[in-house]
Amino acid sequence: MKRYILHLGYCGKNYHGWQRQPGVISVQEQLEDCLEKLVEPGIQLIGAGRTDTGVHATTFFAHFDCSREFPSPAQARQLVYRMNRFLPADIVIYALYEAQADFHARFSAISRKYTYHISLAKNPFKQDFCYTLQGKLNLEAMNTACTFLQQYSDFSCFSKSHTQTKTNNCVIRKARWIQKGDTIIFEIEANRFLRNMVRAIVGTMLEIGQNKMQPEAIHTIIQSGDRGTAGVSVPAKGLFLDHVEYPGQLMKKLS
Repeated sequence: MKRYILHLGYCGKNYHGWQRQPGVISVQEQLEDCLEKLVEPGIQLIGAGRTDTGVHATTFFAHFDCSREFPSPAQARQLVYRMNRFLPADIVIYALYEAQADFHARFSAISRKYTYHISLAKNPFKQDFCYTLQGKLNLEAMNTACTFLQQYSDFSCFSKSHTQTKTNNCVIRKARWIQKGDTIIFEIEANRFLRNMVRAIVGTMLEIGQNKMQPEAIHTIIQSGDRGTAGVSVPAKGLFLDHVEYPGQLMKKLS
């Protein structure tokens, strides 16, 4: 058996997240069904994380084990080509990698980056990928609040309740708001994320941007450890997983 990695992306609009679940359509299910038909039966994918319903990924990695080998770049490229022909238009395979035996798509990752997109004007061409919020936001106050995030490690206040995680500790390495025309984008990078964490942070930041609370309120919210003290979660459609980083020696590109 050899371990391989798929580098892929997907639009989350039509899926109940990454993870296979009974009675609903997931990205994992689509990919496993494709691999079963094109490679061999029984393949199970392990993803880099569990994106929620409606969340997008411009970059995502998933590993699988199989007995079939792809000894040449041409054979790897052929599999990528055939998968892209087979899969629906909202899922794309970028490349196939060969992995070391101890590689794990989730646990080997050393950082992840999410972005959240907000449109400040009505735009029918962005409505599936942005949260529309008309009016002005105080980006200076929001960026001040971002600097406070990096002073903490326990983010229970931004986590969905009753999850199966053993710890709510994360290391946030970067968080900032930038503006591009009538779109503002929240960028956040950390070693790991909790369920609903980014959407809850954004919802809280928007209250700061609308001058409903001061940036310093972030301290009280985080220290409380209570989800009820933070802002509402913003819609999933504006959230993208944009980058997952691994130690370079764990994978070798084949296609």
